Amino acid sequence: MRERFGRLAAAGRLWAAAGLVGVAAAAMAGTPAAQRVPEPSAVLAQAPLPSSGTAQPPAAQPTALVAQGPGVQGAGTPSPAAPPSAPLPASAPAAPEATLTVFNRPIVVMRAPLFASTPAERARRARHAIDETLALGGPGEVQTEAQPLGTVVKVDGRFAFIVQPDDADRQRGETAEEAARLAVAQLREAIAATREARDLSGLLRSLLIAAAATVVAAALALGCRALFRALGRRLLRVADSSAERLKLRGTELLQRDRLLGSVRAALVGLRWAVTAVIAYEWLGFVLQHFAYTRPWGEQLNRFLLGMLSTLAGGILGALPDLLVAAVIFLLAGMAARGLAAFLDRAARTPGTLDWLDTDTVGPAKRLGALGIWLFAIAMAYPYLPGSGTEAFKGLSVLVGVMISLGGSSLIGQGASGLVIMYTRTLRIGEFVSIDGHEGTVVELGTFTTRVRTGRGEELTLPNSLVMGTVTRNYSRTVKGRGFVLDTEVTIGYDTPWRQVHAMLLEAARRTVGVLAEPAPKVFQVALSDFYPQYRLVCQAVPEQPRPRAEILSTLHANIQDVFNENGVQIMSPHYFGDPGDAKSVPPERWAPPLAARVVPREGPGNTTPTTPAAPASPGPQPQP
Repeated sequence: MRERFGRLAAAGRLWAAAGLVGVAAAAMAGTPAAQRVPEPSAVLAQAPLPSSGTAQPPAAQPTALVAQGPGVQGAGTPSPAAPPSAPLPASAPAAPEATLTVFNRPIVVMRAPLFASTPAERARRARHAIDETLALGGPGEVQTEAQPLGTVVKVDGRFAFIVQPDDADRQRGETAEEAARLAVAQLREAIAATREARDLSGLLRSLLIAAAATVVAAALALGCRALFRALGRRLLRVADSSAERLKLRGTELLQRDRLLGSVRAALVGLRWAVTAVIAYEWLGFVLQHFAYTRPWGEQLNRFLLGMLSTLAGGILGALPDLLVAAVIFLLAGMAARGLAAFLDRAARTPGTLDWLDTDTVGPAKRLGALGIWLFAIAMAYPYLPGSGTEAFKGLSVLVGVMISLGGSSLIGQGASGLVIMYTRTLRIGEFVSIDGHEGTVVELGTFTTRVRTGRGEELTLPNSLVMGTVTRNYSRTVKGRGFVLDTEVTIGYDTPWRQVHAMLLEAARRTVGVLAEPAPKVFQVALSDFYPQYRLVCQAVPEQPRPRAEILSTLHANIQDVFNENGVQIMSPHYFGDPGDAKSVPPERWAPPLAARVVPREGPGNTTPTTPAAPASPGPQPQP
């Protein structure tokens, strides 16, 4: 019975196997040839995993399951007619690429899916397969085999991954064979690094080298600190002595405290920069001596060398353009100096340029230099480093917008200053009255005009104000140097006008600084309801340091003295009713003589009369 039962069980297994073979054959007959090829990584993933500590026999070659097509030439030889991997449906989104990393080292970038496996799944399965193979403790030999789907990479005869033609970087012009060779080289380096990491003697040697490098780096940092301290003391002494020598008319050009602070800050920043470079090199050196961290150290060194090479290349590449820009600016400076010399000579030579004189030569030189330098900047702009970058263009646009929005008033002030200069509305040294402000012009600027009043004030007036208001110039109509001095008084109708004229002229004669030629004049500028208005106009030449305000004050004092000597009150009468007596001057009092001049003596209340002044000019006499 037992033997019969065994025969029946064996027959059942045979029939079941035959049925499965028939079903598989029917399925294969209705499926395209490209889809009947199983994925090697999927076959490897379905195989049972080896238990820890137990050696497993080599797995069956998964590539044997791949149908050998006409493009296969043999093991280890890539097929030139290898078909590409099966494409995904057009509606499916492209899967992101994934990098296979073994022992902190990139092996290959998987960019294309393989059947239903995305690049990320392919990288994960390949890493799992490589880790399993390396855990077996084999020699770690890497082999390749060409298959229709690509180049199969094996480790110790076990399948690791496959490099497809679509995994190559097409943008760099990389071929599938080059991608496979690079992946094999990277994998061999990673396997060698794993062996090095398990070597105890090599690990101890790396630790000793790292300790020695740490000691050297610490010694360099301490030496750098001591060196910079000594250098700092030396430079601070030099800066201190230099600050004392750099003087202009007794004034220090550089403040000692700020100069010393700047030197100290520069030394501290330089010392920290050198210390940072030492630490950076120490870290890269130490990381390179350990198998796992060696890629990080190499990356640090590559970054530093790449940055230095980029800076050096950029500097060397910019030198020709900088040379052209320097030549342009040099020519612009020579042209500006030549123009300034020509304008100075033309201003000193009368008749050379009618529109140019000593007052306008300064603005003309500034305008000419501005035009030359603007033209030079426009010509040198394309040769400046970074002029073609978007940041430089954006900065240029920002500066232009700021000038357009915020410089309208500034441009208006500058235009007003140029109009004042070239129309010769004002000149330096002239006495003017601008918007009620009187004084001597001491500076004509592009944007402002400075006026000194003589009363301890200096007014700064915007040029737009000067152009927008009435300007009285007291220095243009005089003969020779000097300016016009005028003042007004109002005296009642009961005082003879001839006497008022004589008294005002006498006050002008007594004032030091008022010229006798041209002679002072008195004008009756208005006949008001209660009094006439008299204006005394004379020409004065101030003797420094006597300003106009002082001469005018002396003139007012003399007017009061003369009127007091002649018993005339300086008052402006106002009437609210008809006066009892008529406010008229009889003919016999039309030209009374002036009283004698009274000279005050020292002491209060003491006065001494002097010889009477000449009688006033009678003027036209009335007809009897």
